[in-house]
Amino acid sequence: MKNLLIAVTLIFSTQAFALKMGKVDVQKVLVSIKESGKIRAQLKKEFEKKQKQIRKEEEGLVKDRKAFEKQSVVMNAKTKAKKQQELQAKFMALQQKMQRYQGDMQKMEQKFKQPILNKIRVIVEEVSAKKGLDFTYESGTTPLLYVKTVTDLTKDVIKAYDKKNK
Repeated sequence: MKNLLIAVTLIFSTQAFALKMGKVDVQKVLVSIKESGKIRAQLKKEFEKKQKQIRKEEEGLVKDRKAFEKQSVVMNAKTKAKKQQELQAKFMALQQKMQRYQGDMQKMEQKFKQPILNKIRVIVEEVSAKKGLDFTYESGTTPLLYVKTVTDLTKDVIKAYDKKNK
C-alpha cells in the first residue's frame, strides 16, 4: 500500500512539472516580416551607392596602372619606383576604404536590426503567454536534440508582428 501511494504521488508530481514548450525561428521571422523588407531595401540602396563609388575609384586605379605600364619603359628607375609606390598607396587606400564601408554597412544593419529584435522579443512573450506556454526557445541557436511536444510559434509571431507594426 505504501509503495502504491508513493507511485501515485510520483506520477502526479511529474505531470505537474510537464512544461509546455514553444520554439521560434527568429531568422525566419526577421526575413519574413514586412518591416525588415523596407530596411533591406534601404541597406541595399546604401550598399549600391558605396559600391558605385568603389568601382569608380577601382576603374581610376586600373587606368593609372595601365598608363604607368606604358610610361614605365621610358622612366628612369627612381621615377619608376616613386610611381609604383604611389600606385601601391592608392591601392592600399582603396582596400582600407572597402573595409571601412563593410564595417559601416554591418553597423548600419545592426542599428536597424536591434529595435526589430526587441519588438520580436515582446511579441514572442505575448504569443507564448496567449498559447499558455511555459518555455519558448529560439530554434536556430538552441541545440535541443529531443523534445516530446513543442509548438512552433514562428508563423504566429510573424503575423502578430506585422499586425502590430504596420
